[in-house]
Amino acid sequence: MNKYTLLKKDGSARRGRFETVHGTVETPVFMNVGTVGAIKGAVSSEDLKSIGCQIELSNTYHLHVRTGDEVIRRLGGLRSFMAWEGPILTDSGGFQVFSLASLRKIKEEGVTFQSHVDGRRIFMGPEESIRIQSNLGSTIAMAFDECPNARSERRYVEDSVARTERWLVRCKDEMRRLNSLSDTVNPHQMLFGINQGAVFDDIRIDNAERIRELELDGYAIGGLAVGETHEEMYHVIDVTVPHLPEDKPIYLMGVGTPVNIVEAVYRGVDFFDCVYPSRNARHGQLYTHHGKLNLKNAKYAEDMRPIEEGCGCPACRKYSRAYIRHLLKANEMLGLRLCVLHNLYFYNHLMEEIRNAIDDDRYEDFRKDFINNYELQTC
Repeated sequence: MNKYTLLKKDGSARRGRFETVHGTVETPVFMNVGTVGAIKGAVSSEDLKSIGCQIELSNTYHLHVRTGDEVIRRLGGLRSFMAWEGPILTDSGGFQVFSLASLRKIKEEGVTFQSHVDGRRIFMGPEESIRIQSNLGSTIAMAFDECPNARSERRYVEDSVARTERWLVRCKDEMRRLNSLSDTVNPHQMLFGINQGAVFDDIRIDNAERIRELELDGYAIGGLAVGETHEEMYHVIDVTVPHLPEDKPIYLMGVGTPVNIVEAVYRGVDFFDCVYPSRNARHGQLYTHHGKLNLKNAKYAEDMRPIEEGCGCPACRKYSRAYIRHLLKANEMLGLRLCVLHNLYFYNHLMEEIRNAIDDDRYEDFRKDFINNYELQTC
């Protein structure tokens, strides 16, 4: 089963429901990022469920180089391996084409990497990426793509996008083949294609119109939050979303801050992921409805309030800012864990607030109030 139902719209903001073989996802949704099958900060699958996580995201490239997708396949797939009952989205490894620029070489066939772990050479093309994701058995697999830098020259972006389109067709063909096999971990695996085009409106639009013809399970907007301004990012979303199918989920990859998410929902986006909440938490930077606070600051040394008044996360229900700051300063793992749990709870429940606002036809007011309060920075 894989069906997206658009339940209602409030302006361009969309309230949807995405049914998968591994469970139903209420959208808009934030996917909690567990790169190697775990959230950094000692957060378990049980924790994810308790803080409202609907869907987890893991990294194809990193699981391929360590522990290995063939091993995970033999152990029943990633959901079984990490004891997570809900849906999982795996990225394609394509972002590493961007982030490991000094360690790779791109050709029509695919990309040759130098592993960041042990230096060995790895080849990954569309077929290899889909095979790895099939071995992992994720609910949603992402098509293999190149993510060009936002400041790349137009000719380079044109060539890159054309190649990514050819790769997408190969991904679709390989997924169809693998899903038909009797021993496939998840024969209902879905494929999302990725729109690219840097900050060139016409390239973005042309690419969106071409990939929508492939009738995929969902569509992502990639290549943002990689060097452009927030205003440029919002503009790209504005010009691209109208050219993607309304009856399929739209995923903005790697974005972003709470304000980014609120603004992107306003423009019609359904799915999000970002490492910010867990990464920043490990440095004591915590999200609240009144902006971010840095819990390592000395002013919190005797502050007996929770991180955020009224928050229902495991940290705020029991512990004070002073105690969690003490744990961070003492390099105790519990401090990192509580901070990560708070930030992920904040993001997951922000999405619930967003869904409720769209349901109640008050998203415009919610957006304005959230941004105004978030920028107060009073906590």
